[in-house]
Amino acid sequence: MKISRISVYQVDLPMKEGSYSWSTQSFAAFDSTVVAIETDEGITGYGETCPLGPSYLAAYAEGARAGIARIAPNLIGQNPMELECINDRMDLLLKGHPYVKSAIDMACWDILGKATGQPVYSLLGGKRQEQVKLFKVISRTDPDIMADKVAEYHELGFQQFQMKVGEDPTTDIERFKKVAAAMRPGDVMDADANTGWSQHDAIRVVDAVKNLGSDHNIRVYIEQPCLSYEECLNVRRHTNLPMILDECMESLSVLLRGYHDGAMDLINLKINRMGGLTRSRQVRDLCISLGIVMTIEDSWGGEIATSAIAHLAQSTPERFHFQSSAFHDYHTVAIASGGPIVDGGYMMASDAPGLGVDPDLGVLGLPLFTV
Repeated sequence: MKISRISVYQVDLPMKEGSYSWSTQSFAAFDSTVVAIETDEGITGYGETCPLGPSYLAAYAEGARAGIARIAPNLIGQNPMELECINDRMDLLLKGHPYVKSAIDMACWDILGKATGQPVYSLLGGKRQEQVKLFKVISRTDPDIMADKVAEYHELGFQQFQMKVGEDPTTDIERFKKVAAAMRPGDVMDADANTGWSQHDAIRVVDAVKNLGSDHNIRVYIEQPCLSYEECLNVRRHTNLPMILDECMESLSVLLRGYHDGAMDLINLKINRMGGLTRSRQVRDLCISLGIVMTIEDSWGGEIATSAIAHLAQSTPERFHFQSSAFHDYHTVAIASGGPIVDGGYMMASDAPGLGVDPDLGVLGLPLFTV
């Protein structure tokens, strides 16, 4: 089997709730890139990459498409089912920029699943969970509005919440207290600062909220309080609250450093940031060997990227899976059918071969370019 053509599409993903806000950033829609890889045997695979705006990580939508345009011509004629060879070739063609490579790698997994008649979760190790637990994002806004959202999300079946903080520490402390008071016993509060605090502000916040878990009988976690690994490590040493590291977990070497330093209790594994499912599987499997629990998700995306999340999460043992996100459930448009089913705070991937998604070309429109 050989790659015969690669097409690239652009689509905007508007938010159902009007906007999505975290730390100091806010967006009404996200710019997503969809890749279609056609083969000489009539099988087409799909992938998606959606950086969370241009200043969240060292990634942006236009850069993803420029990078794909750079490397795609040199993938024509390659076997898409030879996943490591495809990744080796992409690394030779473009140093770094994993978010560029993620959609291509994802599409190759889709092809492999379709060619072998297997869902991607089977290729990633088998269905080790029948369904995966989801968190619901509580977007950063007025503390009272955030607290009111908890009851709304409870009605949908959610028990785990990622509360966006990382702005003014005084207001963030108020967010902690009001949202905690709205939660039910046993709920999870994952307070995600998305690198937004300075080290001294983060220490101030974690000290102010250290008893919230016992006061309200909930589980409180702190996620990526500061920009650098070193700052997060220092915050970790000042609190007994469990720590999740996300944005700074960008490679196997940083993961191993964090493990040996005792820098975190969990990590957030984002497919886009690692360069696709191939590299994410390596990180996932190392975490399992080291005993590290994971949130498994991506930076953002529609039905295609969310399907990849669901397949990777369902092939992960439950005891090592903390939570995932169903990003396609946040949008006003669907870019594909066959996306994961969301029900009662859980998500299930399609059992169809590959990722199980069928893109809606009426929504995607004409490709921006084809090679």
